[in-house]
Amino acid sequence: MRLILGSASPRRKELLAGLGIVPDAILPPDIDEDPRKGELPRPYAERLAREKALAVACDPDDVVICADTTVALGRRILGKPADAGEAAAFLTALGGRRHQVITAVAVRRGDRMLTRTSESVVKMKRLSDNELNAYLGSGEWQGKAGGYGIQGLAGAFIPWISGSFTGIMGLPVAETATLLTAIGYPVWRQA
Repeated sequence: MRLILGSASPRRKELLAGLGIVPDAILPPDIDEDPRKGELPRPYAERLAREKALAVACDPDDVVICADTTVALGRRILGKPADAGEAAAFLTALGGRRHQVITAVAVRRGDRMLTRTSESVVKMKRLSDNELNAYLGSGEWQGKAGGYGIQGLAGAFIPWISGSFTGIMGLPVAETATLLTAIGYPVWRQA
């Protein structure tokens, strides 16, 4: 049995390593991540996690793990910003407000798929022009839902969270360990 991580995210690989798990292969799927018309954040994240898991080519006994992290401001999905201007718009909209970070995890083995979703609430402080420009200049916003990663420089902008820190990072460790165990992957033998 091989464990395949269907993600190019170094954070997800690091979070698995925290459980003592090193993927046998890293095969990020190429799927359309555009939200459907009227799609709400939680169903969107759950759909993407499932579609990613189904898109990874594997043998029947392999275990595939995929996830999707979505930042939501009310019903609005804040995906990965296309450029620094969009990242600035996202960070400005999030400033001084609470928002949700939803990470859906899908684990597949053969025809069986198990899913779990982690929802956290995050408060970001209102950013000064200096903070915003410095963060944009760092490039850390690239490839991150909502334009920020809590584990980097943006951690200084987050005074309060309720939920899963690892879920906000991109892979809720408790939920992931439960899914892997349920699908027959020996998590605790590895640790």
